Amino acid sequence: MAFSFLHELFLASLLLLLIPLYRQFKSKSSKTNPARPTDWPVVGMLPSLIANIHDFHGYATALFAASGPGHSYEGEEFASFFDTMGGSFFNADGESWRRQRARVQHLMASPRLLVFMAGSCCDKVEKGLMPALARAASALAPFDMQELLTRFAFDMTAMPVFGVDPGLLSVHMPPMDVPSAMDAVMEVGFFRHTVPISCWKLMRRLSIGPERKLAVAQPLLRQFVAEMLQKRAHDGAHLDIVSSYIVDPEYVGEDREPMDFLYATLINYMFAGRDTERTGAHRRLPANGGNSKSGMAVFEPNETKPLVYLSAALFESMRLHPPGPIERKAVLADDVLPSGHEVRAGDTVLISVYSMGRMERVWGEDCAEYRPERWVTEDGGGAALRHVPAHRFMPFNAGPRSCLGKDVSVAQMKSAAAAVVWNFDLDVVPGHVVEPKLSVVLQMKNGLVVTAARRGSDAATSGKRAFCRGS
Repeated sequence: MAFSFLHELFLASLLLLLIPLYRQFKSKSSKTNPARPTDWPVVGMLPSLIANIHDFHGYATALFAASGPGHSYEGEEFASFFDTMGGSFFNADGESWRRQRARVQHLMASPRLLVFMAGSCCDKVEKGLMPALARAASALAPFDMQELLTRFAFDMTAMPVFGVDPGLLSVHMPPMDVPSAMDAVMEVGFFRHTVPISCWKLMRRLSIGPERKLAVAQPLLRQFVAEMLQKRAHDGAHLDIVSSYIVDPEYVGEDREPMDFLYATLINYMFAGRDTERTGAHRRLPANGGNSKSGMAVFEPNETKPLVYLSAALFESMRLHPPGPIERKAVLADDVLPSGHEVRAGDTVLISVYSMGRMERVWGEDCAEYRPERWVTEDGGGAALRHVPAHRFMPFNAGPRSCLGKDVSVAQMKSAAAAVVWNFDLDVVPGHVVEPKLSVVLQMKNGLVVTAARRGSDAATSGKRAFCRGS
């Protein structure tokens, strides 16, 4: 009885303490921005997040529709949110970032590397993606398209990075341990944005909650890189991204052993390639020219260049479902944004790219509709892709940090999408619930469960030529 009384007394006292605290913080929040969720001590904005966790991006869209598409907060420790990638180009700023970006830019302009990437892509579509879909169609059973495309994107990214095929998209479908570890990094990165730094750092020290999951993921990623480097060394010389780093003393020690900086950089490449490639998954991927030995039509990237409507469909998909739904920018000096928001040096501005794609003042009254026609215009000689400035359409970022692999990625997406839609009909299983996972990248929490059926191939050659001429 005494314990029960003390328990009730404690709860009453706690409630009396929380009520004035709530009023104080709510009042403070209302004065600065009535639409902004309350930023509580210790737990930050986590209560608002939990209350709207079932539709976070929809909640953010409604929030930003009232207050603008960005949110700024103080903090010079952004790099610590993604400490898995260390000081690599994803986290770097200043001179370090400029130096690293120049190297990436040089690599992405190498004709030999681009040819190698196109070849890897074609090979993986013809010998990996198409046969996997064919097996699924023959089995007449539902399967997770998101998982299949995750395997595809992982292999396709690793091949030009390491010059080695991990074989995740093979007949035996090996475990997805490394992609799952990469997903954990992105999920924890999202979580770290929602709570005060002191909170997640304490959780990391105690190895509890999401931080425990990350502690397991990081060694797995490092082990994967080490294994790929060993396989690469065993197989001999390669034309790959690693070749540009393996002789640089900034990345490799005097004993020729990889340094932490090399591990972080190669992990960074894996995230940059994989997450751009697989998140728009059900609308694209890489290819191969001519008809494959399996009898299925496949497409070289240059064959899809005239397909204006295919480009429009891809960009419209990425407008509504950007691979990176949230973008961040660091503030170098005090300024006032065009929206009227004041920012100070050291602040980080979070931009909801997902919300921007659904804002009426940016895309018009039909902003919520999937309408590829908005990207098509007439240029006198026929249909052409309408130019949309990067600050309005941000899936590939904007400004100095715009995606250097955009053109390669788009060409691969179009090639793969053409191969998939030409050879197969895909239908989402009735009743399957599609909702986003809480992550820095846009993923589906329950996957995308579909059924596949082979399309007729009688006109595979002549029909393909017509397909590539028009859109």
